[in-house]
Amino acid sequence: METVLSKHSPPLAFKGVSKEEEESLLGQVEIWRYMCAFTDSVALKSIIELRVADIIDRFGKPLSLSQIAANIEDAPSPDVKLLERLMRVMVRRKIFSAEKSESGETLYGLTRASKWILRDTKMTLAPMLLLENHPIHLNPAHYISDTVREGKENGTPFLRCHGHDQFEMTGLDEEYNRLFNEGMVCTARIVPRAVISGYKDGFNQIESLVDVGGGIGGSLSEIVRAYPHIKAINFDLPHVVATAPPYDGITHVGGDMFVSVPNADAIYMKWILHDWSDEHCIKILKNCREAIPEKTGKVIIVDHVLQPEGNEPFSDTGHAFDMMLLAHNSGGKERTEENWQYLFKETGFPRYNIIKINALPSIIEAFPI
Repeated sequence: METVLSKHSPPLAFKGVSKEEEESLLGQVEIWRYMCAFTDSVALKSIIELRVADIIDRFGKPLSLSQIAANIEDAPSPDVKLLERLMRVMVRRKIFSAEKSESGETLYGLTRASKWILRDTKMTLAPMLLLENHPIHLNPAHYISDTVREGKENGTPFLRCHGHDQFEMTGLDEEYNRLFNEGMVCTARIVPRAVISGYKDGFNQIESLVDVGGGIGGSLSEIVRAYPHIKAINFDLPHVVATAPPYDGITHVGGDMFVSVPNADAIYMKWILHDWSDEHCIKILKNCREAIPEKTGKVIIVDHVLQPEGNEPFSDTGHAFDMMLLAHNSGGKERTEENWQYLFKETGFPRYNIIKINALPSIIEAFPI
């Protein structure tokens, strides 16, 4: 039997072994890689906390280790040797570049990846990475197997771990709440731009739009800025919209999406339904259907469409998000197209359309006729 190497297989050949032995060794390599995958994330977290990318960006050129270390804030005696080990991993993962200067010193520069961990810019994923690596966010994963054995009736992994659900914990731990909000804000800046770019004609015929679960209105403000003719409502829980800043063209309305949704030509939901079970989503979608015109209305869902066999740029990230939802939410999950089709059938949306955009989620249009 010929050995077929995956795209992740190491570029090496084991000498003096049979095909069967080589196959076993390659399997061992794969497990070691997955076992140690967390080290990349924690190394990247350390780099973000030290603001290494921001230091290099501020100087506008590649820097040496000593230059980087000298500019780390609140570091009276930075350990350059430890920093070198972190940077060695980051260079191997192409987070930073490395080149030799004329003097033989290694200079570290930014790459296309490190530009996304700059903390002093609006378009960044740094807050989300810090959130994903916070112990409160990460520790529930250790309870997944218990939940598989005993079922969700005895609590989600998050509840088993902390004694509270995720949204309760944001009110109990100030640091976690700050990281959670900052993580949501950073994605709220990134995704709407991809939505507006990939859905250029989708908002043209809409005169009124409700963002269900819109938080403090950041995503909706980007849409209204691009389509100023739209009269928009930012709809969320009363205590959420109470802290929302004013935006031109947007009215903040407090309420409960499980009870009712304000009327409009169209309903917009970004990363809302993946937090909820099918039963909860059916309630939300039925309320949305009642809030839009029968003939011309539509629901615009910005959420991931999971592809079990997919190999597109964001496919693996979609599966990773599904594991996070498994650990954090009661019934929340990333859905396949078949899963979405089921929800629409149950809630009176006989027609839907999936539009892929240059982002982790897709746009899913659902129509009442």
